[in-house]
Amino acid sequence: MIPLEMFDSLKNAFPPQRRDVPDPGPDGQRQMGFFTDTSVCIGCKACEVACKQWNQLPADGFNFTGNSYDNTGQLSATTWRHVAFQEKIGETGSRWLMMSDVCKHCEEAPCQMACPTGALIYNEFGDVYLQADICNGCGYCISACPFGVLGRSQEDGHAHKCTLCYDRQKGGEIPACAKSCPTASIQFGPVDELRARARQRVQDLHAQGRTEAYLYGDRPMGDYSALNSFFLLEDHPNEYNLPERPPQPFKGMKGRYAASLLTGLALSVLSAVFLKQGVKGVADAR
Repeated sequence: MIPLEMFDSLKNAFPPQRRDVPDPGPDGQRQMGFFTDTSVCIGCKACEVACKQWNQLPADGFNFTGNSYDNTGQLSATTWRHVAFQEKIGETGSRWLMMSDVCKHCEEAPCQMACPTGALIYNEFGDVYLQADICNGCGYCISACPFGVLGRSQEDGHAHKCTLCYDRQKGGEIPACAKSCPTASIQFGPVDELRARARQRVQDLHAQGRTEAYLYGDRPMGDYSALNSFFLLEDHPNEYNLPERPPQPFKGMKGRYAASLLTGLALSVLSAVFLKQGVKGVADAR
């Protein structure tokens, strides 16, 4: 019989399912986030440019990828907003799927759980904020994120990602990407208000005959939490480089630790038995 205390001793090794997301303060501060409506995105990349300009991010070069008119390719340490282009060719002709991608600021962010130094925190706006000066460049957050949001800088070796323009929020301003969007595809505000607005937008699109419209990330997706930066899509999530069911790497961690412990104990017992038999065999041979 394995004492339960052995399992209890491991509880500090289990990553928490959610850490210190601030409650509304005395001023009524609520969690802030993005609603990105891809149905009105025109692919102008104004959000990419504004993000780079405000955050003083270096250019990624102007190399033609050969896949589309997109030259940045993906989110990275130096690209915190990325407008994806996907050409769809069907029986009725061709059309473009465009989406301005960004950090999802997950309610239960695996990157924040995986960070060993406390560099990733939830700030007072409920955003997942990366303190680059505390980051040790281990890359655990990069591996943990199912959306490929984070990247490690070649300049300082630290991870970097969208801050949801924390400095602008502190000054009462909206993020640079939302400020620059000419079609209001990127909307910023309290998450609860954005979700209500987004659900009404889906209803309006359905009434117009665009019944394929739906929301991605406004609610939990299987084991994964809701997203505080969520999207209105009109095609399968994979078409926008989004996982249909994002994996939560820390789901079932206690069971995996317990299984590892039991396996280790079983191997130890077997080793002791074989060692004892070996010693006894040597003694009998003498």
